[in-house]
Amino acid sequence: MTDDLSPLLARIAEALERMAPPAPPAADFTAARMFRHDASRQAFVAAADYPLPLEALLGVDRQKATLSANLARFAAGLPFNHVLLWGVRGAGKSSMAKAAFMAAARDRDDLKLVEVDREELTSLPRLFDLLRNRPERFVVLCDDLSFEDGADAAKALKSALEGGVSGPPSNVLFLATSNRRHLMPRAHLEDRGRIAAAEDAEEEVSVSDRFGLWIGFPPMDQPTYLAAVRGYARLYGLPVRGIDRRALQWAQARGGRSGRVAWQFILDLAGSRGVVLPA
Repeated sequence: MTDDLSPLLARIAEALERMAPPAPPAADFTAARMFRHDASRQAFVAAADYPLPLEALLGVDRQKATLSANLARFAAGLPFNHVLLWGVRGAGKSSMAKAAFMAAARDRDDLKLVEVDREELTSLPRLFDLLRNRPERFVVLCDDLSFEDGADAAKALKSALEGGVSGPPSNVLFLATSNRRHLMPRAHLEDRGRIAAAEDAEEEVSVSDRFGLWIGFPPMDQPTYLAAVRGYARLYGLPVRGIDRRALQWAQARGGRSGRVAWQFILDLAGSRGVVLPA
């Protein structure tokens, strides 16, 4: 009976091997400074350096100084905090995260950034374990973080930041941006029912507490907005005479003032004058 089954079992084993997914490619972190994590393939896709210099972000000096100091300590192997950049849309949170990383990594080959999609938060514990024993130091960035799918994603993030019995990896700093200081969407809480919503809210607050550093981006007032516009204009050699009136009209048409609106005005001004800005 055993001899009769042996060829069949061998064929089954071969078929199972063919059906098994291929092993994930070995990570090559020498190819770039910045990477995008593809959770479905467990792969790290190299990305180009972020072109906007940190000095070009205007009107957010306090936020720049706080984030840069924390990144410098992390890069040097000193104690650091995970960071949540929160505030109004268009304030420059995403740009600052990437520009501050590039400034910190300028003279360090071992400092890398890995960007993850918020839809892949449940894969974070596995990603952190994968990076834990690497010689590099990693800033893991999640842009526009919120827990649209509820407490499961929040639990995964909390698990990643706590690290289980092994503790959190000392070579990983988690940096998130969000339009909300508290990360759970209100509509989601309302739809879940009173008891479930209360449990989700507690889970979400416990995750927020894992960020030791909260850096807020308040709405931009008119003097700061105009200072940012003038600063961008001087930086790229554009005329500043009469620029305030045009910049205010631009902001009024857009329905508000922000760093993004200031930059979009500069793009329009440069384009109208045939001036090419850095990519």
